[in-house]
Amino acid sequence: MNVEIVKEKFAEHFSPEGELYASPGRINLLGEHTDYNGGFVFPGAIDKGIVAKIRKNGTDKVRAYAVDLDSFSEFGLEEDQAPKESWAMYIFGVCREIQKRGGKLEGFDTAFSGDVPLGAGMSSSAAIESTFAFALNDMFSCGIDKFELAKIGQATEHNYCGVKCGIMDQFASVFGKKGSLIRLDCRSLEYKYFPFEPKGYKLVLLDSAVKHELASSAYNQRRESCEKVVALIQQKGHTEVELLRDVTIEMLDEIKDQITEKDYIRAKYVIDEIQRVLDVCDALERADFDTVGQKMYETHHGMSKLYEVSCEELDVLNDIAKECGVTGSRVMGGGFGGCTINLVKEELYDSFIATAKQKYSAQFGHEPKVYDVVISDGSHKII
Repeated sequence: MNVEIVKEKFAEHFSPEGELYASPGRINLLGEHTDYNGGFVFPGAIDKGIVAKIRKNGTDKVRAYAVDLDSFSEFGLEEDQAPKESWAMYIFGVCREIQKRGGKLEGFDTAFSGDVPLGAGMSSSAAIESTFAFALNDMFSCGIDKFELAKIGQATEHNYCGVKCGIMDQFASVFGKKGSLIRLDCRSLEYKYFPFEPKGYKLVLLDSAVKHELASSAYNQRRESCEKVVALIQQKGHTEVELLRDVTIEMLDEIKDQITEKDYIRAKYVIDEIQRVLDVCDALERADFDTVGQKMYETHHGMSKLYEVSCEELDVLNDIAKECGVTGSRVMGGGFGGCTINLVKEELYDSFIATAKQKYSAQFGHEPKVYDVVISDGSHKII
């Protein structure tokens, strides 16, 4: 993270004095499209994120400098004093959400910078929200617990940035722990850490550098498929079923003749994916990375062929991983572009990256971007 440049720019624009805070982006090893179905996700914080320097300024105004954009914003702390700059809405939203929870804030100066690649599905926005929620809670002694800090980030997205996201990104950013992934139950919000220190392996993201426009409408259609299946199963007398997480394959088969094949295979993907997360947690406790990798490939197949949220570019990257003997590979995130996440033996890493760049470029005219990631700690103060 860009600590030195943030210190330098803060001193240039404001003062040498101030406190440093940081929050990471995240990956999700497994568990896609399970969140809105009440299932499990399996994220971890990464060694890329946002760092901010902050100090109280004795006024009722926030003065913020986005180092990477070379952009300055000044705004108040009341609802009608929102900034014009879209990036500053993340900070303003966090301030407002803290105040709604009884936190007493005053004006402050801040400069921040990040090394989370934008648009690669590593949640740079959650990293910003978590940094400021954690920092302001600490600096102004608001007494808000970590779970509520994650919810503040989520509420900022909902109420100030127009994105109706789940809580996984902010949760992983706040709760991240070096050497561990977090299994989060999206219904109860219970969570558990699992060891993830794959000796002899690297975790690398290959960014297809494409984003297809289908994403939002396709997302809504798949969500409707899941809700339709749940409603029909409830009508069959399964009153214990609230979400697709409660549905078994046997229940799904009971209504097979009442739904389209598309609805059937989409629901099957989600049911299978929820179980895969549990299977991978068990495998990690045995340090069984072959099983982890196998489940990653199964997820990619399900997302590509059943849920149909992959795309040609991501399928090609997954095929190259298989050909190169990569232990596990899958599309990460909602789909229709973005990255594959790959678990690669160290001795295969160089040849895999070289082959992926050569073959992908030959087919699509540009190389995939390569991001090595290490599982790291969540929001913290830099001493």
